[in-house]
Amino acid sequence: MADLTPREIVRELDRHIVGQEAAKRAVAIAIRNRWRRLQLPPELRKDIAPKNIIMIGPTGVGKTEIARRLAELVGAPFLKVEATKYTEVGYVGRDVESMIRDLVEIAAGMVRQQQRQLVETQARERVTERLLDLLLPQQSSTWEETEEASAGERRRRARERLRKRLEAGELDDRIVELHIEQKFVPVQIFSNLGMEQMDLDLQNMFERIMPRQAQQRQVTVREARKILMEQETDALIDRQVVAEKAVQLAENQGIIFIDEIDKICGPAATTGPDVSRQGVQRDLLPIVEGTTTQTRYGPVRTDHILFIAAGAFHVSKPSDLIPELQGRFPIRVELSDLTRDDFIRILTEPKHSLTKQYAELLSAEGVHIEFSADGIAAIADIAYRVNRSTQNIGARRLHTILERVLEEVSFQAPDVPDKQVLVDRDYVYRRLGDILKQEELSRYIL
Repeated sequence: MADLTPREIVRELDRHIVGQEAAKRAVAIAIRNRWRRLQLPPELRKDIAPKNIIMIGPTGVGKTEIARRLAELVGAPFLKVEATKYTEVGYVGRDVESMIRDLVEIAAGMVRQQQRQLVETQARERVTERLLDLLLPQQSSTWEETEEASAGERRRRARERLRKRLEAGELDDRIVELHIEQKFVPVQIFSNLGMEQMDLDLQNMFERIMPRQAQQRQVTVREARKILMEQETDALIDRQVVAEKAVQLAENQGIIFIDEIDKICGPAATTGPDVSRQGVQRDLLPIVEGTTTQTRYGPVRTDHILFIAAGAFHVSKPSDLIPELQGRFPIRVELSDLTRDDFIRILTEPKHSLTKQYAELLSAEGVHIEFSADGIAAIADIAYRVNRSTQNIGARRLHTILERVLEEVSFQAPDVPDKQVLVDRDYVYRRLGDILKQEELSRYIL
């Protein structure tokens, strides 16, 4: 984090996302402020809350991608949720606190992966010993073998020879019999209260009293090595360390992206039993303000989790949120609609742009696709026109158009004799000409 200055964060985001400088600067400052907070004395650090962000803009302009790439860049646990999936207390559905439990699960997975890397060498040694035990089982000494020392020495030499063959991969196809114990999987036992909401001791009790299903399987040494590696790694990892680090990581580095927050704005329902939008906002408020949520890894404080909300706000506006919730999102950035030039940049500039993705996909069939400058300009022009005339779905329109343009060559790729395809302006309009004519006619007929 010390090397990730705001300018460097924006530069990294530019490699994947075109435009939207205001949003990139806002999230870069928010992430840098986290590092700055950790440099302060503990008594001051606890009073500094993150400045949450609301992104305002139509779909397909990069709101989710900015947050996702940001979390990936800094190695933070990241969770994307839709505000519309939550219901207020008293209705059947997911409660708002479940987003914190999901975030801690993601953090635990990240910590577990880090711990696996630390114990990988030790686990590999233990796996080798277990495989040698399976390949060279203990033999009872016969009456002829009166000298135990000589018998043990012969066995040690045989084991060392077998070890060298095993490490060289010569025994990977040999069949061994392995005892496999299935893991306990928590199940949802109530309508809207899952195992994650139950006390941790109660869940451990279920793990102890429920019988573990085990079976004997005959597998190759190659498969057995993977199974035993998983078992030995889990055995070496300290669960208490994982729980403590997961809670700490979620509390200090977690990022929650709340999409479609504009869908819970607006007036309350006037007729019929309906989930109140203001009710969802009221339930969301303590989570964003800072509260303690019980998880299977322990209590988690939400004071320093960074919340990034996003919405199109076509019908409503941010001021329609309840005032208390507005106050917890002090930073508001507006993302602009994508222009024709933006579409051209999206098709060419990102590290893994759409044109590069399609070219690499079809190269697996031996087909070489080249996009000319006028072909890319034609695709961008059509995407911009269709977004203006119909629903504006932003950069997602490029997926639709490219699929249509390359549909024929994708279908015939394994059998086509000509493996060279040039996607120029004529090729694009030849593939999309009929659709564009129907599009123009529908505007007048309807």
